[in-house]
Amino acid sequence: MASSSSSSSRPSQAPRQHPPHGRSAFSYLSRSIDGQPPSGLSVRSKAPAASRRSVTPNSRTRPNGDDASVSTTEPARVRVAVRLRPRNTEDLLSDADFADCVELQPELKKLKLKKNNWSSESYRFDEVFSESASQRRVYEVVAKPVIESVLNGYNGTVMAYGQTGTGKTYTLGRLGKDEASERGIMVRAMEDIISSTSPASDSIEVSYLQLYLEAVQDLLAPEKINIPIVDDPKTGEVTLPGAVVVKIRDLHHFLQLLQTGEANRHAANTKINTESSRSHAILMVNIRRSVHEEENDTPIQENNSGKDFSNSVGIPIIRKSKLLIVDLAGSERLDKSGSEGYLIEEAKFINLSLTSLGKCINALAENSPHIPTRDSKLTRLLRDSFGGSVRTSLIITIGPSSRHYAETTSTIMFGQRAMKVVNMVKLKEEFDYESLCRKLENQVEHLTVEIDREQKLRDNDRIEMERKLKECQKSFAETEKCLVTRSEFLEKENVRLETEMKDTLKELNCLKDQNDYMQGEAARLEMNLIHSKQYQLESSSYQKVLADTTQMYEKKIAELMKQLEEEQIHSERAEKQLDGMEKLLNDHKKSMQQQYQMESSMYQKALADTTQMYERKIAELNQQLDDKHACFEISEELEKTKKLLSDHQKLNQLQGKKEIDEVRMKLQESHRLHQKAANELEFIKSEYKVLLTEKAKLMDELNAARKNLLIEEKQRKAVESELLKLKKLAPENEEDFEDKRSYMKENISQPLSSHKSNQSRETILGQRATIAKICEEVGLEKILQLLASGDIDVQIHAVKVVANLAAEDINQTKIVEEGGLDALLMLLRSSQNTTILRVASGAIANLAMNEMNQFLIMSKGGAQLLANIASRTDDPQTLRMVAGAIANLCGNGNLKEKLHASLREDGAVKALLGIVQSGNSDVIAQVARGIANFAKCESRGIIQAGHRRGRSVLVEDGMLTWLIANSNTASASSRRHIELALCHLAQNDDNARDIISSGGVKELERISVESTREDIRSLAKKILRLSPTFSAETHADR
Repeated sequence: MASSSSSSSRPSQAPRQHPPHGRSAFSYLSRSIDGQPPSGLSVRSKAPAASRRSVTPNSRTRPNGDDASVSTTEPARVRVAVRLRPRNTEDLLSDADFADCVELQPELKKLKLKKNNWSSESYRFDEVFSESASQRRVYEVVAKPVIESVLNGYNGTVMAYGQTGTGKTYTLGRLGKDEASERGIMVRAMEDIISSTSPASDSIEVSYLQLYLEAVQDLLAPEKINIPIVDDPKTGEVTLPGAVVVKIRDLHHFLQLLQTGEANRHAANTKINTESSRSHAILMVNIRRSVHEEENDTPIQENNSGKDFSNSVGIPIIRKSKLLIVDLAGSERLDKSGSEGYLIEEAKFINLSLTSLGKCINALAENSPHIPTRDSKLTRLLRDSFGGSVRTSLIITIGPSSRHYAETTSTIMFGQRAMKVVNMVKLKEEFDYESLCRKLENQVEHLTVEIDREQKLRDNDRIEMERKLKECQKSFAETEKCLVTRSEFLEKENVRLETEMKDTLKELNCLKDQNDYMQGEAARLEMNLIHSKQYQLESSSYQKVLADTTQMYEKKIAELMKQLEEEQIHSERAEKQLDGMEKLLNDHKKSMQQQYQMESSMYQKALADTTQMYERKIAELNQQLDDKHACFEISEELEKTKKLLSDHQKLNQLQGKKEIDEVRMKLQESHRLHQKAANELEFIKSEYKVLLTEKAKLMDELNAARKNLLIEEKQRKAVESELLKLKKLAPENEEDFEDKRSYMKENISQPLSSHKSNQSRETILGQRATIAKICEEVGLEKILQLLASGDIDVQIHAVKVVANLAAEDINQTKIVEEGGLDALLMLLRSSQNTTILRVASGAIANLAMNEMNQFLIMSKGGAQLLANIASRTDDPQTLRMVAGAIANLCGNGNLKEKLHASLREDGAVKALLGIVQSGNSDVIAQVARGIANFAKCESRGIIQAGHRRGRSVLVEDGMLTWLIANSNTASASSRRHIELALCHLAQNDDNARDIISSGGVKELERISVESTREDIRSLAKKILRLSPTFSAETHADR
């Protein structure tokens, strides 16, 4: 459907004119220029109108030598368009054997009314709209010229007339909240008016009324039920002083008002129209626009001082215009509408007011001297619209049914007579003295306020400067005081530092004296050191020999002692660690210990004696060395000691070497055995520790497993209790587990099902909230584990909860990650319960709405499982769930060719053809949707690849025959999907031969004309036009 019209308005081509004042719109006499009595010239005459004098003192004047204001007029015929309503279901059922009584020729702007096959009459209108005409085109042709005139200062009227149920309210008052292209003339006109005006300088005011039972009622204030109609004595215009006038802020505000008015309007259900308007609705829009001087066509001449003043001051000019949009109630016959009771009274008043309107139109068309405008309130309200000073467009609506031939003829004749009415449109432009006065008053007030503000600012500045001066003086005094105090403190600090410096100088002098003394002492010590070094050089040779010998023996003794200690430590550790090997090593250990102790004791005793002797000798020598006078005796003793040491050294070396070798061999053997036993002990201990660690670990794991089992047992009991509570809350009908998104468009076209869904919406939302709460408390993982429960009731309730969770996008990824998809597929493989199979198939259908899940389902064999279930069940609800899941798998927009092949190999495509054998309308609708999805993806892949790939899989599997045979099915949803599938199959040239042979070309032609969807009709027309094969076949049939 077309979008809303452009916001910019085209400038009117009509010359600038002045508004009429003090003159009746339906009057047929004109006032002469010199003020003489009116002549016999009729306003309805098609001859050019003479100039008339305006009597309004504030009207804009065009001086021409005097002060009189001149208003020019222009004749404008009432424009009439006709719109044909499409055939509805009642027309299709009632007129199945009869042709339409109306034949349109839009290109010639003609309409042919057929009474029968041999009698017809042609009528010409300003515009003829077929049943496929969009709301936008109707607005641009019928109403937009009137709106542009209204914006340029002229009054305008847009009116709809016709039989009840032919689309008047749809054409004028459609809100189009969901679809902007459905908006009617009221909304589109207000949208253009708002976009063409400025909120700062212009104003838009709206009143919304209805004429019900010959009483004017306010739709914006329903309590006002009898508003009087008054003729303005100054302007001669019709006014409604009691009506509510609302200033429009924006389009949203207007839509709210319009919706409020429509809710208060009287409507009823009749046999002809389920929502028949029982009143005439009138939307009155008053526009006040400011005109800049440069926009005027003719500048104002300056002939006197008054005009000079007005030009010098710059008096603003305003244009006042009024727009009427009239939605007339439809005429009806009681025998056809079936009205009873109070509806009969409503129909009488409706027909009476429409009859009065028809009489006025007849009188105007025939140039009658008397116009009966006071016969009805409707004709009084529309007095200016026909024969007055208003630019008027009329759209008449008719139906195609031959059952209403008389009503259609009456409507057409009304339009033909209205085309003969000529109005004298006039421009309404005035000087806005009040606005100028308000502007000047505002400027004076603004200047006064500005002067006061400036004076107040100067006073405030003076006070602020005085305050700052006082603060600066106070701060200066405080700063001066702080500086004096700081100076006194610095003087005291200087005296203190001088005293400390004197004390520091005294300490430095003392340290200098001490340094000199220490240097003298160091020199003396250096001399003593030199003498000591000379003495040490003399005795160093003797001391070196003694020290080397002593050091050698001490080192050997230390090594032996260390070895003994290490052996004792190792022995003690071995005794403690080798409890298990005491019997094997006891004898060897005792013999080795005795022998080793004897030899060690002997060696230690000899070594101790020798050591004591040498220590004693060394002590004596050291004592002798201390005595400076015993140098000679020391040398002799040293010679003797040297000889004794050399002899003893040789003896000890021979004996000690032999003993050391024996001890070394024994120690090595003992060490080897000890090392072996220690290694075995360490290995046994390590294995024992490993066993202890494993034992402790197994005990911990066992305790943890016991705790987990207890916790899981408690949780399982809690989940089972919660699931039992859900028996009343969880939906028992499988329809609640379907993916609502996949069928949203279908439900829009089915009012009854939508109404049912609205009634249960609160219940479903409450159930899902409860299930989501349980899922949060129990955890999705625990719920999925219950799918494998041995209790069939637990399985049923668990799979219902999972299916409800899968209906939400936010839960689908988590279900798949936790293994829910695998669990559902396992149920499809193993379960024989019909309820489980039905609900699990619905859950798979919900998960299949996600593209990633589609690949997972197909890779895990989900399509084959669904096909198997379809082959072994006859339950229509289960078949509907299976068909919906397969349809979602077919609906992948990025489906690759190999996945097409997978669907065919797994039997999913043939399963759809087998499912339709059930005959259930809901099942057939899902099958049609799946075939349409498959064909759409297939055709998209062919187009994107840039070349053809042979016949379609659907054609090879025999789907084409079924599609053509069921293309006229009663279900609107199924029919729409079948039509879409045929169009997509026809896009592949390789399918053309099969389509032609099976009669598919005729179906495409029918779809291009009769399809309820405009996009499908356009696609069918495009295929028939672009395909040379189909074009040739079409021409051959003709």
